[in-house]
Amino acid sequence: MAERPGRQPRKSRSAQVVRTERLTPHMQRVVLGGEGLADFTADTCTDHYVKLLFPPQGVTYPEPFDVQRIREDFPRAQWPVTRTYTVRYWDPQHLELTLDFVIHGDEGLAGPWALRAQPGETVHFMGPGGAYAPDPGADWHLLAGDESALPAIARSLESLPDGARAHAFIEVAGPEEEQKIDSDVEVVWLHRGDRRVGEALTEAVRALRFPEGRVHAFVHGEAHFVKQLRHLLRVERSIAREDLSISGYWRLGHNEDGWQASKQEWNARIEAEQEGAAPAA
Repeated sequence: MAERPGRQPRKSRSAQVVRTERLTPHMQRVVLGGEGLADFTADTCTDHYVKLLFPPQGVTYPEPFDVQRIREDFPRAQWPVTRTYTVRYWDPQHLELTLDFVIHGDEGLAGPWALRAQPGETVHFMGPGGAYAPDPGADWHLLAGDESALPAIARSLESLPDGARAHAFIEVAGPEEEQKIDSDVEVVWLHRGDRRVGEALTEAVRALRFPEGRVHAFVHGEAHFVKQLRHLLRVERSIAREDLSISGYWRLGHNEDGWQASKQEWNARIEAEQEGAAPAA
């Protein structure tokens, strides 16, 4: 899950549910397929994402589905609701797009949909977007995030060549939420328990003995800890802004609609505050 920087294509696509899988108690996988993916590509960024389009309850749209026409012809309250999810896998040979959903029972919109999704069901979406891939010229890599960033971190680690130097920290609720990642990088799994999201993660990154050389960092997840880690990396560690991919995917107490409405302004304010405190390059 999570919002990403970058311009979002306005064309909508359709795909069908091929299969689903429960990965952990709070992570559900949905694999999409179909001819609607014939011209889809997601092979340049490891944080590629799509925006799923859900109709508000009781609203139906004319076929063929056209998001631009809907926005022109329907009142704003009846526009599709968007939810953003990372591309975990893209298989161009079989036209299969894999998305992993953080779920909390019946809470939210996309999570419950993923739990109920049946093979053959059609879903509409826009994308892909994306902006990050590990820089092969970096001396080492730092990746840190909560469950919402897990798919992007996993995909990034799996893209690294053998022997690449990296430190990866992923915070999850408990040991039952750990996942197998096909990488020789040792992931530090942090179990949150009853603590606030990101506390354990922030402590672990702060305690890390940073290797020598240029780091390329990817830090995403709940906005509060992202702000703290941005200060650590940008201000205290003086890491160049261009070597950081860092943003709040979500914020406690906000759904995606509310967070996206204020995210750009919030990020700009935090960046301005921290850039003013950062040493000159």
